[in-house]
Amino acid sequence: MKKISILKLVMLSMLVAIGVVISPILRVEGMCPMAHFINIVCSVLLGPWYSLICALTIGIIRMVLMGIPPLALTGAIFGAFLSGVFYRLSKGKILMAVLGEIIGTGIVGAIVSFPVMTFIWGREGLTWFFYIPSFTCGTLIGGSIAYFFLRKMIENGMLSKMQERLGSPVFADKSTIISNTISLAAFGPILFVVFLLLPQIFHSEAAFWKYLAYGSIACFIVVALVYFAVKTINGKKLKGENRD
Repeated sequence: MKKISILKLVMLSMLVAIGVVISPILRVEGMCPMAHFINIVCSVLLGPWYSLICALTIGIIRMVLMGIPPLALTGAIFGAFLSGVFYRLSKGKILMAVLGEIIGTGIVGAIVSFPVMTFIWGREGLTWFFYIPSFTCGTLIGGSIAYFFLRKMIENGMLSKMQERLGSPVFADKSTIISNTISLAAFGPILFVVFLLLPQIFHSEAAFWKYLAYGSIACFIVVALVYFAVKTINGKKLKGENRD
């Protein structure tokens, strides 16, 4: 038991360190995709309370060392906790961990950020829904990266091994070729929303954002179909080999 606790603390420390280092990637004020990536990974590996502590620690370090406003906290802690809760309640579904991050940060955290930034930080001209577009965009980007990263860990068996050594609940992978195909196709609409939100965040009226938005849907439909075809063919080959 003591060994597991030490391993959890080591893993927590590693995730905090990685989170601080990679947080500036793709970051603008109100959008920090890699922080959401760390939140989801920590939620899956360690659970909601450790993920909350991880997000809180990273946020405090970023505020102290990088001069980041309190958005480093309001834009992380709620999503981190809900991501872990949703993952555990869904019995190990990665998409639910991502959904928890989106709801916790993109909605709850964004709304809480208004009074914090207005009355504590002294920012003017904000509304209750001011941060929803940027927070949601950040969670969709970071959540997508986390999803593919964790799915790869599931496929090579690393996720269950790490969870077992850390003393975290290990859930059986109940995904099928069809469910994975649908999940892949679903990232098209997710990127569609991202590319519609980014022009608002960067105050850009360039037409190429719309091309990227619609192109992302077509791209992921193609990717999903290729995945389905390859997995189906490989599955039939394995069945044929087993019969022989």
